[in-house]
Amino acid sequence: MPRQPRRRSYDQHCAAARALDLVGDRWTLLVVRELLAGPRRYTDLHADLPGVSTDMLAGRLKDMEGAGLVTRRRLPPPASASVYELTPRGRDLLPVLRSLAAWGAPDLGEPRPTDAVRAHWYAIPLLGALAELGAGVVQVTLDEGEFHVRIGADGTVEYGDGGTGEADVRLLTDAATCRALAEGESTLAEAVESGRATLERLTPVP
Repeated sequence: MPRQPRRRSYDQHCAAARALDLVGDRWTLLVVRELLAGPRRYTDLHADLPGVSTDMLAGRLKDMEGAGLVTRRRLPPPASASVYELTPRGRDLLPVLRSLAAWGAPDLGEPRPTDAVRAHWYAIPLLGALAELGAGVVQVTLDEGEFHVRIGADGTVEYGDGGTGEADVRLLTDAATCRALAEGESTLAEAVESGRATLERLTPVP
C-alpha cells in the first residue's frame, strides 16, 4: 500500500480542496516544476530549489510519493544513483502550472536582488509561444543557461533542462524577452523581427 500523506486535509467535499490537500503545501508545485523537466537526483533538486531545507524537501518528496505523484527508482550502473520522477498523475499537473504561470506573469517584473534564476524556469511561460513553431524540438539558449522543449504533432508540449543534440530549432534570446513573451507584450515573431531573439533552424522543414 502506498504511504499516506502526512499533511492535514481541509476535510471539504470539494474538488479544489482535494487538489490542495495533495499539492497545496509550500514547495510542492515547485518540486513538480523541476520534475516536469525530467528525472532528478535529490542533490540536483535541492540545488535548483534554493531556499528549501533538506528536511523540508525530503518530507515533501515522501508525501508526494505517498500521494502517487512521484516515484523513486535506482539508475543502473555505472550511475548507481536514485532519481525522482513524476508519475502520469504528477505530469497531469503541467496545465495547472501553465495556468498558474500565466496568472503570475504580470507580476514577474525584473528580478529582485534576492531572486534566484534558472533558465528552465522560463520554459513553462514560453510553452505556448514555442508551440507556434510546430512539431519538433526547440533548444532555448539564455545567458542563464539552456533548456529544450519538445512539441508533438498533436500540439502536446514538454520541456527539459539543458541542451539537446536532437534540436530542430535553436532560439537565442534573453530573460527580458522571455518575460515579454510570457506577459503577452510581444509575440515570438515580433521578438525575432526586432532582433531581441534569433531563430536558427537546424533541420529542414518537412
